[in-house]
Amino acid sequence: MRGVVTLAGEGTRMLPWSRGLRKEFLPLYDRAETGETVLKPVAHLVLETMVAAGIDDVTLVVGAKDLAFVQNYFTIDRELLQRHARHAERLAETERFYSTLRDLRIRFAVQPAPRGFGDAVAHAEAFVAEGPFVLHAGDAVLIEPRRGALLRSMGALLEREQLDAVLLVRKVSDPRRYGVVEGRPDGREGGLQRLVVTGMEEKPTKPRSQWAATAAYAFSHRLFDALRALGGSGPTGEIELTDAIRALIADGHVAALVLTPSAGEWRSVGSPEGFQLALDRTRRRAHLSGKDPP
Repeated sequence: MRGVVTLAGEGTRMLPWSRGLRKEFLPLYDRAETGETVLKPVAHLVLETMVAAGIDDVTLVVGAKDLAFVQNYFTIDRELLQRHARHAERLAETERFYSTLRDLRIRFAVQPAPRGFGDAVAHAEAFVAEGPFVLHAGDAVLIEPRRGALLRSMGALLEREQLDAVLLVRKVSDPRRYGVVEGRPDGREGGLQRLVVTGMEEKPTKPRSQWAATAAYAFSHRLFDALRALGGSGPTGEIELTDAIRALIADGHVAALVLTPSAGEWRSVGSPEGFQLALDRTRRRAHLSGKDPP
């Protein structure tokens, strides 16, 4: 199964910081294999999550002005390693990341103009081919006991039952801020409650459930047909992923898994408050898994 990561949003909720800077490259904490606490960009962590889920072909969707920067980060810099060869301890985690890149096929799709999340995903179609794929927004992380487990479960469910989409949802106190999913219980999958999805609405004024969709999905290739059918359906001509998912729901082949605290957390850095929470949570988790003081 292939993967798609979107890095094309403008980050207006993070202005003025995001003027010319990518929110997907904000730093979060992680525990290196050496046991030390390190900082990694959000997009770096997302890529490692996909690799841990068994994905070895990833398309990064970027804006035209950010292409060179993103390509540079996800390219092995041998000169960097040579310049700092005397400080091998500082390079250990970077060398491990480069080892990951050597075994990974990375492609870059360009979104010429910011026309919505759905439009960004649509630009990855040529690289995904006809098979299923996992989608993950580049401005959020899944914090799991075992990295990649959730994406692996979602992809396995999609393929085993030939579904068109598998969503990952979580219960929130104020669903009006999110894409709200409606569904009925349908047993369990990998220790998580499973839902048959019957509806989805973006930021409703009167939510019909407390299930908020995270920006992590598994899709069949039919998603691209649904995106094409939309044209520019949003109020500003944008193509919204939620609208395409609703078209798939109408055919009755969409499921959801309900994220629980024991299975993991979804943390977005798309707002100052979200970034602070994600930074605090990853710092605490990195310290708990190592020897550094809190």
